Amino acid sequence: MRMRYLGRTGLQVSEICLGTMTFGGRHGFQHMGQLNTIEARRLVHMSMDAGVNFFDTADMYSAGQSEEVLGAALGTRRDDVIIATKVRWQMPDGSSGPNDRGLSRHHIVRSVEASLRRLGTDYIDLYQTHGWDGRTPWEETLRALDDLVRAGKVRYVGASNLTSWQLTRALATSEKAGLERFASHQIQYSLAAREVEWELLPMAEAEGVGVMVWSPLAGGLLSGHQERGATPPPGTRRAVGWFEPVDPERTFDTVDVLRKIAQEREVSPAQVALRWALDGKGVTSVVIGARNERQLTDNLAATTWSLTPEEHAALDEVSAPPLPYPYWHQDYCDADRVKEVEEVEEPDEG
Repeated sequence: MRMRYLGRTGLQVSEICLGTMTFGGRHGFQHMGQLNTIEARRLVHMSMDAGVNFFDTADMYSAGQSEEVLGAALGTRRDDVIIATKVRWQMPDGSSGPNDRGLSRHHIVRSVEASLRRLGTDYIDLYQTHGWDGRTPWEETLRALDDLVRAGKVRYVGASNLTSWQLTRALATSEKAGLERFASHQIQYSLAAREVEWELLPMAEAEGVGVMVWSPLAGGLLSGHQERGATPPPGTRRAVGWFEPVDPERTFDTVDVLRKIAQEREVSPAQVALRWALDGKGVTSVVIGARNERQLTDNLAATTWSLTPEEHAALDEVSAPPLPYPYWHQDYCDADRVKEVEEVEEPDEG
């Protein structure tokens, strides 16, 4: 298990992060998993024994129960790990007040206090905004987060699910006002969802922002359990309406290649997909989820081997999405420029 620095900070986190959406299981999250404290403790300790020091949750997962179970599962080992949680969305337990959502100072301060109680800790290592809030100015959000860092309740702040211009605006606001900047950005990225390669990954690398990857298996689709044209197997996320869109033809073409590589390597297709994500340029940590020890053991094994350049190339080619404008135009211009250079005649030495 390799450790990687989170962006331009001095904080080191494991390349695998255990996501805890499977902890709890209520208020609409039953289909993700329903692990209780005893079951979750086994997975947490298995992960730590394998070198994982990074755990991700959110206040809205099972209406706070995910945080409660994670805190109880860690117990006295809390200080040995990095806990990341999130704020933004309305809790799915019936809370419906006008200030029960968003990234206002009011909602952030109230939410962090609740998360601290549920986690059973007096500090959160990485506090992340869980999405875009177009109604609250970045100045208000970032100053509230900065105050939490100065108060010692939060040590680092991160974002998730932003566009490139939104993240750039936030970083510029932090720099201008001397506020704590986002150390990380948690984004969707997998062989079935590579759009972040166009802007978000290059931008994060240029600005020194760490990248956490969510849904590296596309809601289980890249595990290879579903056949082309078939309905999702019972009990899977896709069977209960997992929202993540994919291009079905390209994705199942990719699954065919995953299965081929997996068979040759004697590993699972899920391991191949995770290995590809772990090798992503600029990726800091890949967030995995598990409902049981078998799934966790298999996912963790993705850190123990490497893809060959030929295997990487095959996966890159089959999963590549068509370039939108202006990327196709820039690609065309670059290709034309290379052609011009190649066609320049060597100077006549005579």
